[in-house]
Amino acid sequence: MKRLANFINGEYFEPASGQYLPIYDPARGQAYAEAPDSDDADVSKAYEAASAAFPAWSATTVDERFRILNRIADLITERLEDLAAAESMDNGKPLWLARQVDIPRAATNFRFFAQAITQFSSATHDMGASGFNYTLRQPLGVVACISPWNLPLYLFTWKIAPALAAGNTVVAKPSEVTPMTAYLLGEICQEAGLPAGVLNILHGYGHRLGAALTGHDGIKAISFTGSTRTGAIIAKKAAPKFKKLSLEMGGKNPNIIFADCDYDKALTTSVRSSFANQGQICLCGSRIFVERPLYDQFKTDFVERAKTLKVGPPDAEDTKVGAVVSKPHFEKIMSYIQLAQEEGGTVLCGGNAVQLEGEYSEGWYVAPTIIEGLAHDCRTNQEEIFGPVVTIMPFDDEAEVLGYANSTEYGLSATIWTQQLDRAHRLARNLQAGIVWINTWLRRDLRTPFGGVKNSGVGREGGWEALRFFTEPKNICVEL
Repeated sequence: MKRLANFINGEYFEPASGQYLPIYDPARGQAYAEAPDSDDADVSKAYEAASAAFPAWSATTVDERFRILNRIADLITERLEDLAAAESMDNGKPLWLARQVDIPRAATNFRFFAQAITQFSSATHDMGASGFNYTLRQPLGVVACISPWNLPLYLFTWKIAPALAAGNTVVAKPSEVTPMTAYLLGEICQEAGLPAGVLNILHGYGHRLGAALTGHDGIKAISFTGSTRTGAIIAKKAAPKFKKLSLEMGGKNPNIIFADCDYDKALTTSVRSSFANQGQICLCGSRIFVERPLYDQFKTDFVERAKTLKVGPPDAEDTKVGAVVSKPHFEKIMSYIQLAQEEGGTVLCGGNAVQLEGEYSEGWYVAPTIIEGLAHDCRTNQEEIFGPVVTIMPFDDEAEVLGYANSTEYGLSATIWTQQLDRAHRLARNLQAGIVWINTWLRRDLRTPFGGVKNSGVGREGGWEALRFFTEPKNICVEL
């Protein structure tokens, strides 16, 4: 059984406690490795390394940071197959998905911010003959990056890359559920020539390691992606210490389909936006609202498409839905399916666990599930399930569906399908969401701000927003 280690000051170390936690292969339902069960002693060691590395790293030229981050991107690409296999085993997602999306995007994150920092600029304000003001944007110091289990390396690098590009040093914590590719990233950083201490990667439980990391007095900022509940805990702990916070949290995203949509595109994309990555993407459209004249046809076709999605082992090329990430998460998903039926919902397809054969017989698999007949404000339609489970219901007009869409505590993303662009823009303006897609889904441009409103988050990631978050503006006034 492979045993992982913490990456501190450019080297790998056992946890100070000597304790380890199991890492499970969701496809087989068995532990296959161990990761450090780190605590505040490990945080102190990593912080000291990051703090010592900060003066030199923050003083490096933009060109040097560009070179190193690009080299990391190159090495991620070179190790595509190994990283994709590790991600698939750790997370349960189809291997082809990790190969096509997760690992390439991780490389792109480093490459994008390597280039972005070379274009990052600040403002000058002319006061005429009396003088002028100019603004410096300086790195914060040691920052913490905490990433989730659903897109492990993809979202880990989404935080680390801009933090490093801006000149900060980082203590990073991947999810304890899916730590393997973060562990391998340390090897890549060694090979790329990233100076020791600039990036430190610790493994462990959120309630122990995460709490020690977010409560450390020397950490200047925290970038977190995960559940709203955990985000609230972090905010409560960090706020009295006046740390900068970026929190990207839960979603209960509406997928709004009007009768005049491009039907084939809306149907095909809705299948993907419902069940991609086993529905374990914060941007999945888990509440589907269909204009009444189209409802019966769409429901019938949508259910038929969902039934064709093969639930299978992650390494099979024809698998469309792999294993969900853990046994506790599997049990949570199944409990919500039961709740939906108790609330009066009708399961149109799925609704059951799937047991595979042979070595995969103990894995955690859930059939793609579609439920109708629920009130828009029931728990199933209000609470984040984060699995291959969606609800579907009809609506009659814009005002009605806008009320449905905005009725949850979340506000991360929304999707609108219509050929009437005036209606699309009107709805987009009034939807309570940080991201709205019109006639598409998950079309990402890394230059744009990413994040949610209400209980979906605080702050924005991506593009200049990320570089602004990881820097402190300082105004300098010159009198002539």
